[in-house]
Amino acid sequence: MNLEHLNQLVARIDYVETTGSTNADVAQAASTSPNDWPDLSVLAAGSQTAGRGRSGRQWDSPVGSSLSVSVLVRPHGVGVEHFGWLPILAGLAMTKAVGGLLAEREVTLKWPNDVLVGEHKISGILSELLPDGSGVVIGVGLNIAQNKDELPIETATSLRLEGASVSFEAALEAFLNEFVHLYRAFTLYRGDADASGLRRSASAKCSSIGRRVRVLLPGDQVLEGKGVELDQSGRILVAVDGEQQLYAVAAGDIVHLRHN
Repeated sequence: MNLEHLNQLVARIDYVETTGSTNADVAQAASTSPNDWPDLSVLAAGSQTAGRGRSGRQWDSPVGSSLSVSVLVRPHGVGVEHFGWLPILAGLAMTKAVGGLLAEREVTLKWPNDVLVGEHKISGILSELLPDGSGVVIGVGLNIAQNKDELPIETATSLRLEGASVSFEAALEAFLNEFVHLYRAFTLYRGDADASGLRRSASAKCSSIGRRVRVLLPGDQVLEGKGVELDQSGRILVAVDGEQQLYAVAAGDIVHLRHN
């Protein structure tokens, strides 16, 4: 697969036919040979056999049916306190990329980083800090060509099911174009999500805002209420039923409930 033209976008790009997990591969390589894996290094795979989702869920992808890509970022000058915006940034990038590929469909971001077409999930993201804290590996999966019976859950969809015939290369280029544009602005403003416009743009695309949600927190705690806004740290603020103050959610799974 020829991805050389994407070297104009990123510092390094590699492709493998199949691997266990692109995130694991990049994390190991970046830790072992950091000079060979600078900021904006990318590994894409035609198939994953041990991909990981949020909360440790495992998933795999048949060859050629989906996009599996990990982007290593080393955001110089950005404090660790701003790293929570990176998965949201990646989610926004994929939301914009899919929106461009599916011009007639509603594509939104479910906090923090699932991409939905209507109510169906088409993309998910998992970000992991390198062991030495020098960078973040952002793993992205996009369903490209699966049929309904090839998807892992009933509420998933793919570009094919939404009526678009898109190649692996075209999907990867669309995502990287959006990601690099957003990331450049984010680092230019040293992780300030307001100055870079990230908070405004992510909020505009986030369908968890203004929606009744169920929040599944670590430790089996469950909250229900209405998503209100994203704060300066990228947390979603939820007006919890029966409480006066807003609850700031930094980590957890969001379930969209029926529209009011």
